Amino acid sequence: MIELGLERITRLLKHTTLPWKAIHVAGTNGKGSICAAISAMLHAQGVRCGRFTSPHLIDQWDCITINERPVSESLFRDVHSGFISLSKKENIRASEFELLTATAFEVFTKEKVEIAVVETGMGGRLDATNVLEQPLVTIISKIGLDHQAFLGDTLAKIAAEKAGILKPGVPCFIDATNDEEALQAIQKTASTINAGPLSYIDNLPAVPQLSSLPQQPHQRTNLALALHATTLALQTLHALPTPPAPASLLPAALSTRLPGRLQHLSLAPLIPRTAPILLDGAHNADSAAVLGAYTDAHLRPTGPVTYVLAMSAGKDHAGILGPLLRDGDSVVAAEFGPVEGMPWVRAMGAGELLDAARGMVRLKGEREAGGDVLGALRVAGEMAGEMAGEGPLVVAGSLYLVGDVLRLLRDRGVDVYGIGTVAEKVG
Repeated sequence: MIELGLERITRLLKHTTLPWKAIHVAGTNGKGSICAAISAMLHAQGVRCGRFTSPHLIDQWDCITINERPVSESLFRDVHSGFISLSKKENIRASEFELLTATAFEVFTKEKVEIAVVETGMGGRLDATNVLEQPLVTIISKIGLDHQAFLGDTLAKIAAEKAGILKPGVPCFIDATNDEEALQAIQKTASTINAGPLSYIDNLPAVPQLSSLPQQPHQRTNLALALHATTLALQTLHALPTPPAPASLLPAALSTRLPGRLQHLSLAPLIPRTAPILLDGAHNADSAAVLGAYTDAHLRPTGPVTYVLAMSAGKDHAGILGPLLRDGDSVVAAEFGPVEGMPWVRAMGAGELLDAARGMVRLKGEREAGGDVLGALRVAGEMAGEMAGEGPLVVAGSLYLVGDVLRLLRDRGVDVYGIGTVAEKVG
């Protein structure tokens, strides 16, 4: 059971000092990409940087990075087990996310980071990460309808919860493309506590020196938010008289690829397919709309799309499927496996998901794969392979499904983190 609040995380961290500075990021969509871009730019500028995002993708400890590398399993388990023991000893009854947050913050202290980039988990106001009292800067990304049972059933209510990370006198950069009701709720919170200044960002500044800037509007906005926050953080940390030039910061962010976000990769170690697939963790209506627009523009010109889909139980399947599916597409419905440290997360039944897809479009092919994710990929590869030149294949609907696919690749020796060999990571 999820119970929001700061009392338990405060008790967990009562013996932990937090000498590092923080950049705190809330929102519904884009948080992970923004955090990855910020930490990449800080690291490239010589700042010892930590990052905490959620959920983990492959291993429970990969949600915590130091200088762009996942923290070691041994350090993670040592710190994490210490907080588990403390929670039991003092009857704190901390949730797994609270234990993870405390672990990340203690790791940042042990590893002597200068700046930690911290993503909220679900909300903001009562999120465990909001124990941060005086961050350098805060960011609120695109807000959409998600986790309504905990955050509220309107954009205004959800935005007010996300805006709970605002602090008096702390600058905040806000995605200006948010709906007006969300922006008004954020402004109301800011005025109540004298937060800010607030800056509304919707696009990148002109950078003539760079030719490889992203073309998708949401990517440009997310990158702009990351750039502004990084610039301010560097100015504050190093007392710079003038801000660093965007051209000196952006290359590091542009070279960063976040797994499971519009990620093209080969499944050749798993299935007999030579063409790359598209892997995306789109798990709500807004992120599905982004994926759907990308798919329509870049994949559909070559033919109907074959999907491997899985979702968490209780998700708005119509809101996710609507932007993705078209008549003539094929769907293989799957169920992701148990999520380490998150026993409350359950997959939607493959049959229920396939029924939902059937009710929305006329499918060319369909299959119910249950919990056999590898089997789902093989069947989807066969379906897509029936088209000339191997038709487009997309795996989507859940970051937990993304994790299962990447774990399958990792177990076949693929360096899914992109930072050296598997043997180097394990050792």
